[in-house]
Amino acid sequence: MTDPRPAKLALEDGTVVAGTAVGAVGETAGELCFNTSMSGYQEILTDPSYAGQVMLMTYPHIGNYGAFEAATEADRPHVAGLVVREFSRDPSNARMEETLDAYMVRHGLVGISGVDTRRLVRHIRQRGVMNCVISSVDLDDASLVAKAQAAPSMDGLELASGVTTAEPYDFSADGERRVAVFDYGVKRNILRSFAALGCAIRVFPAGTPVEDVMAWEPDGVFFSNGPGDPRAMPEAIDAARAVIASGTPTFGICLGHQLMALAEGLEVYKMKVGHRGANHPVLNLTTGHVEISTQNHGFAVREEGSEGVAEVDHRNLNDGTVEGLRFSRFPGFSVQYHPEACPGPHDSRYLFDQFVALMDGEAPAPPAVPEPDADPVEADA
Repeated sequence: MTDPRPAKLALEDGTVVAGTAVGAVGETAGELCFNTSMSGYQEILTDPSYAGQVMLMTYPHIGNYGAFEAATEADRPHVAGLVVREFSRDPSNARMEETLDAYMVRHGLVGISGVDTRRLVRHIRQRGVMNCVISSVDLDDASLVAKAQAAPSMDGLELASGVTTAEPYDFSADGERRVAVFDYGVKRNILRSFAALGCAIRVFPAGTPVEDVMAWEPDGVFFSNGPGDPRAMPEAIDAARAVIASGTPTFGICLGHQLMALAEGLEVYKMKVGHRGANHPVLNLTTGHVEISTQNHGFAVREEGSEGVAEVDHRNLNDGTVEGLRFSRFPGFSVQYHPEACPGPHDSRYLFDQFVALMDGEAPAPPAVPEPDADPVEADA
């Protein structure tokens, strides 16, 4: 084994930490964010919504189970870089096809390990997310800080055009209902979730004219997750507005949720830290039940002005932010979090069933809740 190569992480506020290079040798820049998931690092690395972001994993051991294609959400990593406390170079997993280090090298993904991630998370939570640079080729502190300060801000940055499909394609050709997907960085498990419910799915590039999408005669239109600032996407907002005007049942997740809200005149704002992880509690205001959710967003919909436009039907229990909307003027709903998970729990998978019901012209049924276990004393009597 070769000696570890030194690397540094520099933040735009002047913070610099030293560590060891992992993955590809090189340099990368982006917005430093943290994710609280305890597993699922491959799904996180390949989620297109993370384009332009350097991901700091709060779980200390990353790479333990290697890398394998079945765990990816896209055909390549989309994060700008990876920051970890301890990187496993000797993983163990029967499904492993290569080490995470080899996977990162193969895809040119730059990372750093041996970093006090707990300290960095506390720093970001206090100061807010900020740009950073990881480098194993330039170790000069002043140079790295200057590069971090020169990196473009996520505020006002359009990134979806860089991760969308180049051409329309059919993910699932057969099904009782047709779902047209506007691809702003759609995750594979979203498409699999629709297909599992018997839907034919055609995925369209982000900039596809609405008339071309509607010519396919979909039963429903889905606005996908994706990276960047939705306020910098006027064409996508116009597309959502046109679909809404058609009266076609509509569903949006994450970025798609924000685009639908903007199309209806609501405001979106950049959060100080954002939500990223597979353990965020969300209250379903319709049922009163709590769902543990997967989240990945740095922007949120402002609740003020929603009266008469949409009903807030899901709320984040950590900070009270809007997590779901049921719209008033058209048959449609959206959520800020990720019901398809990958990684994460499946508490919110019922939302796909509700969209199918909406396409069928039915009132969406509330999610099924398991009956509580019988009292053990009574059961033994």
